[in-house]
Amino acid sequence: MTLRNAQTLIDDLDTLLDQERLALVRGDLEMLGRMLAQKQELIDNINATDSLERAHLSEVHDKVTRNQELLNSAMEGIRAVASRMADLRRVRQGLETYDQSGQKTRFETQTQPSVEKRA
Repeated sequence: MTLRNAQTLIDDLDTLLDQERLALVRGDLEMLGRMLAQKQELIDNINATDSLERAHLSEVHDKVTRNQELLNSAMEGIRAVASRMADLRRVRQGLETYDQSGQKTRFETQTQPSVEKRA
């Protein structure tokens, strides 16, 4: 592969990484999923190129690192939401308290659906 073709791949990856950042900032997980195959293909093609020098990839590397940090933050946020939702489910099911001796007591809540008639 020629250096010009390799540079085209790098430029395409650079553009895709900018789009990926935008999707991460917007929280567009569907768009991220659609970009994954294209990103993987570009990276595989770049890795198969023998004529690349490290300097050509430095800017792209910085963007990959930046996007990975954003993705990690997004994943932490998703985990926090999942944990909070689990806590809320537990609260809806009942209340746990501790008595003076440190024994846990659980008070179940009754969650029966109710229908209200209005005239």
